[in-house]
Amino acid sequence: MSSQYIDNHLWWRDAVIYQVYVRSFLDSTGDGIGDLAGVRAGLPYLKKLGVDGIWLSPFYPSPQYDHGYDVADYCDVDPLFGDLAEFDQLTAAARRLGIKVLLDIVPNHCSSEHRWFREALTATPGSPARARFHFADGRGADGGKPPNNWHAMFGGPAWTRVTEADSRPGQWYLHMFTPEQPDWNWRDPEVAAEFDRVLRFWLDRGVDGFRIDVAAGLFKHPGLPDSPDPEADARTRDSVNPLAWNQPEVHDVWRHWRAVCEEYTARDGRERLLVGEVSVPTAREHAQYVRPDELHQAFFFDLLSAPWNADAFRKVISEAMQDIAGTGSTVTWVLNNHDQVRTVTRYGEPATEGSGLGAARARAAALLMLALPGAAYIYQGEELGLPEVVDLPDDVLTDPIFHRTGSRARIRDGCRVPLPWSGQASPFGFTSGAEGARPWLPQPDWFAEHATDRALADTRSFWHLYRDGLQLRAALSQLGEGPLRWLETPPGVLGFVRGDDLVCAVNFGTAPTPAPVSGTPLLASGPCAPGVLAGSTAAWWISDGTDL
Repeated sequence: MSSQYIDNHLWWRDAVIYQVYVRSFLDSTGDGIGDLAGVRAGLPYLKKLGVDGIWLSPFYPSPQYDHGYDVADYCDVDPLFGDLAEFDQLTAAARRLGIKVLLDIVPNHCSSEHRWFREALTATPGSPARARFHFADGRGADGGKPPNNWHAMFGGPAWTRVTEADSRPGQWYLHMFTPEQPDWNWRDPEVAAEFDRVLRFWLDRGVDGFRIDVAAGLFKHPGLPDSPDPEADARTRDSVNPLAWNQPEVHDVWRHWRAVCEEYTARDGRERLLVGEVSVPTAREHAQYVRPDELHQAFFFDLLSAPWNADAFRKVISEAMQDIAGTGSTVTWVLNNHDQVRTVTRYGEPATEGSGLGAARARAAALLMLALPGAAYIYQGEELGLPEVVDLPDDVLTDPIFHRTGSRARIRDGCRVPLPWSGQASPFGFTSGAEGARPWLPQPDWFAEHATDRALADTRSFWHLYRDGLQLRAALSQLGEGPLRWLETPPGVLGFVRGDDLVCAVNFGTAPTPAPVSGTPLLASGPCAPGVLAGSTAAWWISDGTDL
């Protein structure tokens, strides 16, 4: 284990970070789209909630085909969201409140409007401009078939043919998401040098680190061979193709980026963080990304994807503690993000079980996550108990997955509907525009039940559960870092001890069960009588040691 992990308490090891999906957080201009000034206005709310930092979704200049994950310029702010001066005001305000600021960086692909890709389109085959991307000749007598059989994660072929300067059909370029998002070729040294410049640009502006999109991507198998299961990525909407993801060369990139961050940390003592979106098959492979000289942390998605089952949760937590924490890093727990169905809805499925059960499970899962050793990331609106908006009309959907596949099965718009802040009708305080101003996605009438003003006034709300959990997490030395010890519990109940006496238990069933600790819990996700753990409920206790 690296000595830096054990000699100092580093803020990121047990931080709670709030994911801000900028366009849906708060609109300051009245155009119906959230912006950086809106984020700045919401900082006191986040400080009151008790988070340690924020992760901002991409706000760079972009055609917004994939809502900013198609970046046209990595070193500026899209006018939709403000400008660099506003960004500087936001980071200064966050620093005054003690809130860290992480940026979302997208190194696997860019926008087809990026100046380098526009240059590549007008360049000749084999040119340095095309070498920055994956351009290749097609197969077949006339080159009319794609260079290989890969499919894009968002549907359709992973290759698009270009028209050359002489107006003839020409080479093909690779895009593992959409044609508007060409993949960078990280085997070209110019690409690495450009991203070095990007990192330093934002580090010089004072950011505390980066969330790295598709961190297991970047490199493709050098021969670009056919895949034995070319539709696996589209079918699972995950990084499954072993020829396109998780190539060994990617680890050299993270070693270099870590060195850049350490350089800035050495200057002023402020630890900069790299947290990766790493989608790999096993916790053991995940752990390879968080070795002491690579990423500080990587999101552990197995908890998010685990079914509501005590044995399943225990298995994924145990594997993470063994394989990831064993590297000297800490596990980065997530229950939701901007790509997933909201927790209340996900845990309430099938629909016949009712929304009340989904809400109870989501509350219990939140308390469980906050009791685990390591860092936790909270997606905006989870603290309000927002369900997924599942009935958005087709004509308002913006997700390229829907437009490329025609299917609503995996669309992401439902978790991205702008937040409700106040009032009884849309726009629920989200936009400051004139009466009748419309948020970029329509808010349902039932959002009134989850508005922030109502949540703050109701001590039984999701918001107070999160706030109380965060306050206790900060106050109790047993939480955050440290080991976890499992308790013997009845079937369907998960229990563990943090430190010497902090107990967390979750009843995954619907019927009450005896609690593992006597007395009244410090905090519970639902009503609990002394000595009883209600169904679909999590609770924390301080034990006197006699019942452990």
